[in-house]
Amino acid sequence: DYTAYGVDYIKKNHGGIAKAKATQEVVNDIATEVTLYGMEQYEDYPTALESHFGGSQRATVLAAASGVTAALATANSNAGLNGWYMSMLLHKEGWSRLGFFGYDLQDQCGSANSMSIRPDEGLLGELRGPNYPNYAMNVGHQGEHAAIGGAAHIARGDAWTLSPLMKITFADPSLKFDFSEVRREFAKGAIREFMPAGERSLII
Repeated sequence: DYTAYGVDYIKKNHGGIAKAKATQEVVNDIATEVTLYGMEQYEDYPTALESHFGGSQRATVLAAASGVTAALATANSNAGLNGWYMSMLLHKEGWSRLGFFGYDLQDQCGSANSMSIRPDEGLLGELRGPNYPNYAMNVGHQGEHAAIGGAAHIARGDAWTLSPLMKITFADPSLKFDFSEVRREFAKGAIREFMPAGERSLII
């Protein structure tokens, strides 16, 4: 619902999908509109508030909608990521917190480093993966960041978000981590079923 509202908004105010310029002003406008709409819906419909238990889930839902909408409007994944970060800052300004202790870190530092090409700080959205450092890129963030990167390329009508030639690196069936089922692998780690290989084997 939140993303659909955002798409209607960009059609009315920014010329449609892939028509807006990737500027901070455009990102601020779209992320603000979508985030405020989402917060109003949570306040008007308590069942939505209860379904998305915990501030971190609500923060992620609103930020994902804002980021995807900004990416669709501009056809730019970095604009989408900045929509995500703008939403997080608005959310905290409005409701004082983003969720449980420590969740705030990566979602507040992102605005400052999203233009960095250094992979431990910024990195192009299309190149971020499940082992991306400096983030809790797990079940909570992985799908949403993938959606933001994908939305920019969907808006342009591209055949893919990241060239299959790069993805083939992670397609080796002998790898312990199955990159085709990222969330399942994280879940296996959570219940202590995943066993790594390599330099960490000695400390497990």
